[in-house]
Amino acid sequence: IGGQADVVLFTNSNQINHVLQLAQEEGVEKEFREALSRTVVASVGPFCTHFLDEYGVPVDLEPEHPKMGDLVAEASTKGAGILEKKRRIAESPKPILEVSPNPRPSDPPLQNALLDSPFMRACRREPTPFTPIWLMRQAGRYMKEYRDIRERHSFLDLCKDSDLACEVSVYAVERLGVDAAIIFSDILLILEPMGLQLEYAKGEGPLIHNPVRTLEDVRRIRAMEDPQALGFVYEAIQKTRKALAPGIPLIGFSGAPFTLASYMIEGQGSRNFIQTKSFMHQNPNAWKALMDKICKGLVLYLNAQIAAGAQVVQLFDSWVGCLSPEDYRQFVMPYSRRVIQNITHGIPVIHFGTQTGTFLELIRDAGGDVIGLDWRVELDQAWHRLGPVAIQGNLDPAVLFADPSEIRSQAKRILDQAAGQPGHIFNLGHGVLPNTPVGHVKALVDAVHEMSQR
Repeated sequence: IGGQADVVLFTNSNQINHVLQLAQEEGVEKEFREALSRTVVASVGPFCTHFLDEYGVPVDLEPEHPKMGDLVAEASTKGAGILEKKRRIAESPKPILEVSPNPRPSDPPLQNALLDSPFMRACRREPTPFTPIWLMRQAGRYMKEYRDIRERHSFLDLCKDSDLACEVSVYAVERLGVDAAIIFSDILLILEPMGLQLEYAKGEGPLIHNPVRTLEDVRRIRAMEDPQALGFVYEAIQKTRKALAPGIPLIGFSGAPFTLASYMIEGQGSRNFIQTKSFMHQNPNAWKALMDKICKGLVLYLNAQIAAGAQVVQLFDSWVGCLSPEDYRQFVMPYSRRVIQNITHGIPVIHFGTQTGTFLELIRDAGGDVIGLDWRVELDQAWHRLGPVAIQGNLDPAVLFADPSEIRSQAKRILDQAAGQPGHIFNLGHGVLPNTPVGHVKALVDAVHEMSQR
């Protein structure tokens, strides 16, 4: 605004959100936007450019390759000519910049509705009018509509088609009446841009055709430096955010470092994780190098999901329960903590693992605003051990095959254990199982809402 800057470099999509929020708070948004019309606006890449455009900020320069060095180089060589032209145009009295008419998550009405939603309040351990509920795999094979789509599309195609991913994510929320959406995706998608050959084989689950078994294998793994390699995920998040009701938060997610490393090493599902544990103990330097690469990619990936419109992110450590507490402390905890500490400030993180009852306190110490529990621990006892954090869980998914009256009884047992304390998010102890009756899932949601009314 003071005219001291000739070039503004935007290197991620969060920045325009933050700077406009600050300008609004200081009462100088109009002056700031007018100042940008006299300044070279440079964007690091197409994803960042898209967000600047959404906020009504035209981009003057975007390098051919989305890299910081190219951004600085092109701004320095082309900036003077662009600046001269823009300042000539700025002398015209007509406005150069217009406020985008499309509501973004940062716009006050939508932002307030999201922040005040029962789910977000529970993440912050604030009182809620009822216990919010959402379900892992709430969009999945148990729904006929999902199976119909899968008959026409492979799982990977569904994940990579942003329109279809949006459709199944939103449909599950509307069908079940849950209090949060989770983007339809998969924890392993980040492995492809890291150089892993991923296949979802029919009847076998995910397969890695070039698993990591040696230090040389680790060296060939690419640390994901450009989050736009997973641009289809962010597009799905943008579309889903726009399609959801204003008060329904959207959850982004990824696999946690250990679970991703285990898939990379085992190459497929495992019962005993012999390859992973052998690699971890026999090649500690290679293990560290692998986890460093995973953490770097995860931070970029999760923060890009947040920039695209996710209000919360969840780390799925689905396989970490195979470890001893000491192995978790030494080989896993530092890396999970690194990822969580580098998530965009102010965004709640749900940290979920299975079979973690022997080291819940270590899971808590690794980080997370909400700790997810599976059904192998009692919720009240686990919460007592964990102390002042929010809790998510923890009905056994198999209970949903029982009669609705029994589902209601089991839900009440868990609600009674929570005792109405602020910070409880009702969920299953893992994802909805295939062949679960949809009516039973809906009955659970309705029962939780009804029985937890404050």
